[in-house]
Amino acid sequence: MLGSRSDIKIRKGKLADASSVAETFRQSWLQAYRGIIPHFHLENMIRRRGPEWWMSVIRSGDSLIVLEKAGAIVGYATLGFSRTRGPYQGEIYELYVAPVHQGLGLGEHLFEACRHGLDQRRLKGLIVWALAENTTATDFYWRRGGRPVKQAFETIGDQKLEKIAFAWSS
Repeated sequence: MLGSRSDIKIRKGKLADASSVAETFRQSWLQAYRGIIPHFHLENMIRRRGPEWWMSVIRSGDSLIVLEKAGAIVGYATLGFSRTRGPYQGEIYELYVAPVHQGLGLGEHLFEACRHGLDQRRLKGLIVWALAENTTATDFYWRRGGRPVKQAFETIGDQKLEKIAFAWSS
């Protein structure tokens, strides 16, 4: 079990969070995918997901949770029903912590909050997809007990990128 940290708070995202989440998204995606996703495509992906996009995510329901440290949003996750057929009913779609706050255990807190949220929805089993070249993510999920269960490829621009699904049974 994780220890309690009084300087962090994990909660459901609110409309007022959209700009902060967009900035956390921008920073974390540049860090995670620079050199993996072709530059032009990465920039376009980031540009499309500005504050307005995040407002629509927040309006759509309770699939966005944010992590605050000392009152500032420094991480976020999206979660819900698995998009993959199989025994895993829950999925973490995205889990990111701003680069300056990585390595402090905050991602682990966010991950456990996602697991708790999926448990509250009574979803059995969990799956998370990560690009194989994003070793920070694949190592993170491996350390959390996830094991590779599927592989797929996604083409972005002229790059064929391998994706790995990590899973946890109930």
